[in-house]
Amino acid sequence: MTDPADGLVHHGTPAFRRTNLALFAAGLATFGLLYCVQPLMPQFSHDYAVSEAGAALSLSLTTGVLAVAMLFAGGVSDALGRKPVMVASLLASALLVLVSALMPDWTALLVVRTLLGLTLSGLPAVAMTYLGEEMDAESIGLGMGLYISGSAVGGMGGRLVSGVLADFFGWRIGVAVVGVIGLVCALAFWRALPPSRHFTAQPLRWRALLGRFAGMFHDRGLPWLFVEGFLLLGAFVTVYNYLGYRLMAPPYRLSQAVVGSIFAIYLIGTFSSAWMGHLAGKLGRRKVLWTAFALMLAGVALTMARPLPLVMLGIVAITFGFFGGHSIVSSWVGRRAGAAKAQAASVYLFCYYMGSSVAGASGGLFYASHGWNGVALFTGALVLAGLAIALGLVRLKPLVNVATPPAPMSRGAMG
Repeated sequence: MTDPADGLVHHGTPAFRRTNLALFAAGLATFGLLYCVQPLMPQFSHDYAVSEAGAALSLSLTTGVLAVAMLFAGGVSDALGRKPVMVASLLASALLVLVSALMPDWTALLVVRTLLGLTLSGLPAVAMTYLGEEMDAESIGLGMGLYISGSAVGGMGGRLVSGVLADFFGWRIGVAVVGVIGLVCALAFWRALPPSRHFTAQPLRWRALLGRFAGMFHDRGLPWLFVEGFLLLGAFVTVYNYLGYRLMAPPYRLSQAVVGSIFAIYLIGTFSSAWMGHLAGKLGRRKVLWTAFALMLAGVALTMARPLPLVMLGIVAITFGFFGGHSIVSSWVGRRAGAAKAQAASVYLFCYYMGSSVAGASGGLFYASHGWNGVALFTGALVLAGLAIALGLVRLKPLVNVATPPAPMSRGAMG
């Protein structure tokens, strides 16, 4: 199942296929459960008489709590193990989404969505760490890309299922069906994922954990990669948060089902994440990352046009660039973090999801005051900042390890 020389998972082996099947299912479940409320925001505004920014709290509260909790998820997995933490995370999250479909009022729904951020935190950061420990250097780019492909399918599927079913049966049925799908994926993940081979449990020592967090900021590249995560998801989520409001209003007047089906564009991410991740592995991440931001910037500009085909072309460009950029940055963080992989993944994903929470909610203020052009200018500024940073990273020198305290380290963290 693995290369006998190093025990790592290599491309083309049965272990590689099992690992990626499991993590594809995990990504599908995680992001379906997280984003299933996004196409429902116009309906929340109507049913509960909340503003655009208020409806966005159904997602922003989840991602905000998720961002903070993931700072500690890596340390918890150091003590309890990678696979047990990920399995518990998926099962608990699927059950919470099922419960959310039964909530009687807006406040209760927000409470459950906030708890969901806590339970979901055990998967994304730990999955990045698992891949960094278990896959060899030449395979991790493709492996990360395939995991993110599952995330793309999940993000698309959760939005598509909830959005389309809401038009015919109500949003509660749509959310409940997403919860059932998440539960099935969690069980498949539990069975398929190979156990860790390069992990040794260690006690949770808060002083050492904080030391490893601090050590990462001695590196010239990692802090900028963390900022890139914030800008990538901040811009992407803001566009999709308010797209439904624009397309359901004049002059388009699209139905909830049609708007929900637009999220099928996410399928592009299943290709772009793997393709751009593999390309970056061949040509160098610093040489490819800026193209993802440039493509997103062109897409944002296209969404300001009035003809619907041009708007959709812009959404395609934003989606392609986002998934490609996330694949490159997330794998780059794992390679550059050295002995602090779990902590680097946690900080990266903290910034990543804070981008969703902060920018996603803030975009509602721009939509309320200046309509879609306000949203486009706001997201364009985020993407332009990301492009400037990516161009600066072209000159970044390769670095194998980050200066971190030498002990206590697990063999898994060293891998």
